[in-house]
Amino acid sequence: MANHAWVLEVRPGYEEEYQRRHDEIWPDMLETLQVAGIRNYNIFRHGLTLFGYFETDDLDKAIAHLKDCPVNARWGEWMGPIMKVEVDPATSFPYLLPLQFHMD
Repeated sequence: MANHAWVLEVRPGYEEEYQRRHDEIWPDMLETLQVAGIRNYNIFRHGLTLFGYFETDDLDKAIAHLKDCPVNARWGEWMGPIMKVEVDPATSFPYLLPLQFHMD
């Protein structure tokens, strides 16, 4: 199992809307993440900065599944107007953060 993290931003004024949308996350979006092999997925917010953390056994498989999934595409379109997202052109996925320290 490998752990991964990303940083994105909520657009100013959309903090409550971002929270509401995740409080009411679509069941088929949760299923999509599970089918992609993503687990222990957490998103934290500090001001406008979002920090996401997730675990997966196969990152390439997870990214490929999400890239081709219509549910994920709809979620991205729905969330796009309220977020600033930087995507790595090599993966079509948000830039992942390099691990700096790990303690068991």
